[in-house]
Formats: sequence, structure tokens, C-alpha cells
Amino acid sequence: MFLRHVIVFSFIALLAGCAGFGARESVEGHGNPAQWTANKQHLTGLDGWQIDGKIGIRAPKDSGSGTLFWLQRQDYYDIRLSGPLGRGAARLTGRPGAVSLEVANQGRYEAPTPEALVEEQLGWKLPVSHLAWWVRGLPAPDSKSRLTLDGNSRLANLDQDGWQVEYLSYAEQNGYWLPERIKLHGTDLDVTLVIKTWQPRKLGQ
Repeated sequence: MFLRHVIVFSFIALLAGCAGFGARESVEGHGNPAQWTANKQHLTGLDGWQIDGKIGIRAPKDSGSGTLFWLQRQDYYDIRLSGPLGRGAARLTGRPGAVSLEVANQGRYEAPTPEALVEEQLGWKLPVSHLAWWVRGLPAPDSKSRLTLDGNSRLANLDQDGWQVEYLSYAEQNGYWLPERIKLHGTDLDVTLVIKTWQPRKLGQ
């Protein structure tokens, strides 16, 4: 009887571990797998925030830096960039299926996806939909990813959809450990995010 209980418990634990990582997630590094699963579940529940910081862009035709404001309320986002980014101030707002981009001295544009809009108007191949996950220190759930954990079982490096994401520092805010400095490396685009203030809020229950 005891042996049977041990076998059943081990099988349940194995299934829980598989569910925690998922078939699309490959994990390595120095972190504790169980702690990473707990961290990921905690951060996934964070669906609202306000971010103030700086952004640096390096692209073949546009390079520069500026300020970043990002308001997220579940599936609605309002992302504002300003400063010498090559094309002036820009504001990206929307929710799934309806996105608009306002560019200073150019006008307002709309498209079904933020990726199409940003590439068409700014010339940047930026995975905007993934950023809502990456900025929290999470892989996007809809594609394969390779993760490297740090000693605190948080993301140190992430490879996903042709992008390499480096997490250089974290800070604790309202019970969440959230990234402060992130570097994103794409095929023709490098992005650096420096987050000065995080205001996380859990909106959905």
C-alpha cells in the first residue's frame, strides 16, 4: 500500500512539473525548477501595470534613445515613446484586433496587429505582443522558448522566435520581482529597456 502511494504521488508530481514548464519551454541554468514554476504562476497573474523608463533603439536606419511610458490594463495597452528616436514621439494603443499608432507630425494609423503597424510606420520588426510577457520576466506562451535561470530562479536569458532577451537586473515592487534592465537582440534591431518605476496591479480575479 505504501509503495503504491509513493508511485502515485511521484506520478502526480511528474505531471505537475510538466504542466509547470509546458511542452514549448526548455529550461536550464542555476535556478530551482519548482521555484521557477511558482515565480511564473505568480507573474502570469499580473495583468496591469504602469511603467516609466527609457528605451534605446539601434536599427539599420534609425538609432537613438528616448523615454518610455507603458500603461497596461489586461488586454488594453497604451505605449508612448518620446525623444530623439529618429521619428519623434509615437503612441501605440489598442487591444487584440484593433491597434492604432500616432506619430508626431505624420498622423494616425490603424492595423489588426501592433507588429504590422510598427514595422509599416516605424520600420522596426518588433514583437510587440511578446513584450507584454517579456517585460514581466516571462516567455510568451504561444511559441517555443529556451530559458536560462539565474540563481534566484528568475529569467537570466530567453531565446524565442529569433530574439535573444537578456535580463540584467530585477527589483521588488509590491510583492513582485520585476525586471529593471532588459536587452533585446533581434536580426536587425537591438532594444534596451531601463525601467525606472514599476507600478504593478493585479486587475483580473
